[in-house]
Amino acid sequence: MNTAGYTQSQNNNMSQVSATNLPKTDWRRLLGLREMGVYYALFLLIITLAIVTTYLGRANYLSVLNLSNVIYQSSLIAIMAVAMTVVLISGNFDLSVASVAAFAAVLLIGNADAIGFWPAAALALAGAMGIGLINGVIVQYVGINAFIVTLGTMTAVRGLVLIYTDGRSLSASDPAVVATMKAVEGGSHDVFWLLLVAGILLLALGASGLFKAYSAGGALRPVSIGMAAGGAAFLLVAWACGGELVLRNPVIYMGLFSGAVWFTLGYTMVGRRIYASGGNPEAARLSGINVTRYKLLAFVFCSATAGLAGILFASRLRSINPAGLQGAELTVIAAAILGGTSLFGGAGSVVKTLAGALLLYSLTNGFNIMNLGANWQGLIEGMVVVAAAAIYTVGGNKAKSKTGG
Repeated sequence: MNTAGYTQSQNNNMSQVSATNLPKTDWRRLLGLREMGVYYALFLLIITLAIVTTYLGRANYLSVLNLSNVIYQSSLIAIMAVAMTVVLISGNFDLSVASVAAFAAVLLIGNADAIGFWPAAALALAGAMGIGLINGVIVQYVGINAFIVTLGTMTAVRGLVLIYTDGRSLSASDPAVVATMKAVEGGSHDVFWLLLVAGILLLALGASGLFKAYSAGGALRPVSIGMAAGGAAFLLVAWACGGELVLRNPVIYMGLFSGAVWFTLGYTMVGRRIYASGGNPEAARLSGINVTRYKLLAFVFCSATAGLAGILFASRLRSINPAGLQGAELTVIAAAILGGTSLFGGAGSVVKTLAGALLLYSLTNGFNIMNLGANWQGLIEGMVVVAAAAIYTVGGNKAKSKTGG
């Protein structure tokens, strides 16, 4: 008996069965408005603004300088929105992020001249984390609704800011402190070659995954397609910028921070437990997950991130106004909602949240170029957020009805 031939035939049969049993990708769902709506909206908005500004004879919206400026303007809100996404995924809510950021900025500016930038920054970060801990303890151990708790915290912390500043603007005056602030927030880097290498690497990895899936006769993986598309987009941007792309420090921080959170949520046990704690707390608890701990840590993480944003905000201006960042919490939450993060927990995407933040600031930037009044800006931005929430809600209801949920 030809044992080698039999073994080879058996292996071939097993590979065919395994390829046949691979789950098919639901492209209709993946490419639908619920999954890709924020990307479609961002792309259409950029193209529309480019056409309108060109027609009106305004500054070129698609210039590398303008687009990099949009990313820079959105960086601090995007950083806070990514942390807000984590809190929303865990099934909670935090309205106090902007007030916490302002409080951290006040602590930094108010103490930097006396004790130095880095000790003052550590103090600001500790203060922000303390507020997050208070939020988490009250919500998780006392049992008060997160919306009510963080609404009260938002008001109370804003009051602390007014008390600390006595209603006056504060500014840093020590030359060494000002120089450190400029270095931390104001530095810039040419990332053309980094973008080029990243684009080639992503395109190669994505193409390799697609080729393997095609060769095995299996389903094409959305991750491979996303990597190939992302690599192609990076190469397109590298080509469009003409060999030079300068990004400032906050944009670099935003990219590194978002990448770390994305990896943690998608590829670690901590991330899976956060999703489980928000999606079905009782089932997560029965499976041995300390739901209370993860929800509390999400609050602390969000406030710590807000503190970091406040430090960068104060370093950008080298001063702080008592009304600084007032109302920014709504923009942070709007970015997460535009990215499809569920207000009921268990669902959210860091990348989509970044797209949501870019969408909001692309709107603002386009309105400024077209000299559209602030009142119209607020009206249109509000309509965009409501429309996005409606799309995600209707899409979610249809998905539940199809699955019998």
